[in-house]
Amino acid sequence: MQLSLFSVSYAGYWGQQSLDLPAFIAKAGELGYDAVMLAGKRPHLSPLDADEESLATIKASLQKHQVACSVIAGYTDLSPTAAAEVPYLEMQMAYVETLARLAADLGSSIVRVFTAYETDNHAPAAIWPNVVSTLREMCDRAAAYDVTIAIQNHHDIALHTDAMLELLADIARDNCGLGFDAWSPALRGEDLYESARKAAPHTVITTNADFVRFPRYRYHPAVVNYTREKPDQVRAVPFGEGFIDYEAFFAGLKDGGFNGTANYEMCSPIRGGGDIQNLDRYATTYIEWMRKSGFVK
Repeated sequence: MQLSLFSVSYAGYWGQQSLDLPAFIAKAGELGYDAVMLAGKRPHLSPLDADEESLATIKASLQKHQVACSVIAGYTDLSPTAAAEVPYLEMQMAYVETLARLAADLGSSIVRVFTAYETDNHAPAAIWPNVVSTLREMCDRAAAYDVTIAIQNHHDIALHTDAMLELLADIARDNCGLGFDAWSPALRGEDLYESARKAAPHTVITTNADFVRFPRYRYHPAVVNYTREKPDQVRAVPFGEGFIDYEAFFAGLKDGGFNGTANYEMCSPIRGGGDIQNLDRYATTYIEWMRKSGFVK
């Protein structure tokens, strides 16, 4: 598996220290990563800012630090909206097509996307056909750049592994695969080994982080007691210190034939804070865990 570091980890979204893309690429190379996954939005690879000069700078940084661009991460939500006259889906198709062009320019062949969140006014079965048709067109437009669309198991629609495989069958495009991650099925109680093995033949990337869970309670002063709240609170910790059974997950991927890019991300507040030293410690721990566990050399 190729180890890749996701730029979202150093983007500052959760108050952590941030790096611009050239500095992030240098950091990834310094820490020992083979590749990087670039967030397709500000402050990193936004289509609004990716002009010829900035792309040349990024390519020069990749070459200088001998780091590949493995994936461009798109941020999509293909849910219906209340404003029927606004072409939200068309906007997202144009966005993903632009990311595919940028990916090809930077030497990458994968753009990551999400499906859709459920909405109160639309049944999931009604949202599904829009997700399918939109992803089909995204794939068709990305094919012009020899780019594959990787669907991450993140949003509500087609979230369970069996549902994701059903969605892939409905999309029926050769350049459509899975960005299959462990944290989602782990939180929802799927068998990680079996889910990963089942998804592996269709998986082109995986993006990983580890977490601990804390029960939540609400205090009721009138009865001097508590009620249990759902869901649990989740917090990111160094890789291998959380509740996710990554040994089982990666074994399932490997047994199912996956040999693609294994990204690492810090996509939420992390234990220990967001200073650069702590971010580097987390990113380094992932490489050490992957090597110690035998999933990479």
